[in-house]
Amino acid sequence: MIELKNVSVAHHQGNERRTVISDFSLSVSQGECFGLVGPSGCGKSSLLWVMAGLNPHWQGEMQLASHQAQPGSPFRGQLRRDVQMVFQDPYASLHPRHRLRRTLAEPLKLLKMEAIDRRIDEGFQQVGLDPLLADRYPHQLSGGQRQRVAIIRALLLKPKILLLDEPTSALDMSVQAEILNLLTQLKQQQLTMVMVSHDRDVIDHMCDRAVEWQ
Repeated sequence: MIELKNVSVAHHQGNERRTVISDFSLSVSQGECFGLVGPSGCGKSSLLWVMAGLNPHWQGEMQLASHQAQPGSPFRGQLRRDVQMVFQDPYASLHPRHRLRRTLAEPLKLLKMEAIDRRIDEGFQQVGLDPLLADRYPHQLSGGQRQRVAIIRALLLKPKILLLDEPTSALDMSVQAEILNLLTQLKQQQLTMVMVSHDRDVIDHMCDRAVEWQ
């Protein structure tokens, strides 16, 4: 499901180019959860952003859900749908002045999907939330509820690969457990996942395999 060969990642600031990952290779099977654990600044989130198509400054070979990604090119079409990402801060990825239903509906409308309201309501039920919450604003939800909405947003496009960038680090312990239980249920549905975390306990709980970055 995921094949990376000799992938290098760079950050660009003005005329300066700084390599943060060099010649990294990885293979992840369908339905597997793979973990990247390590301290902040070691490059693990940078890799995830490349795999999500959010950073085009990489070299090497990358195949995701049978699609060959190209350095310097944005993800398009089915590849854009097949790979979705859940960020550490769900509030930053939800429009503060739009009701949740509007935010969640926008990508579905662009794809001309049918029964959008029903899909959104079913998404809320899937993650254990009352569909009535879809008509609220992000600030009216708790942190745990917002993270569940971020997961809904990723799942609505029926991805084959889910990338998770510190999905529980901003939550208290009890809410962390709820989100991890939800992700465990998704894993049982053969959804392939890559999780980044600085918390070894979270990685041990969720992942079939993991690598520790320094």
